[in-house]
Amino acid sequence: MSTKHLPERIGDLPAIGRPANGALLAHGTTTLAGVAALGERGLLALHGVGPRVVRLLREALAERGVELAP
Repeated sequence: MSTKHLPERIGDLPAIGRPANGALLAHGTTTLAGVAALGERGLLALHGVGPRVVRLLREALAERGVELAP
């Protein structure tokens, strides 16, 4: 499935790639607060989100003083 129709960035999320954006959009998550609530396990359960994306999101959250939920 092509992801060219998806935006390069959504909400206040860093540039994580269109497949990951598609996974988060399908889940209804478009903000760092939503990502933090999902936690690492929840993120990795989404098709299109891998360890690299989790690292990028964790770094963006850390810049705001927020951590992923356990």
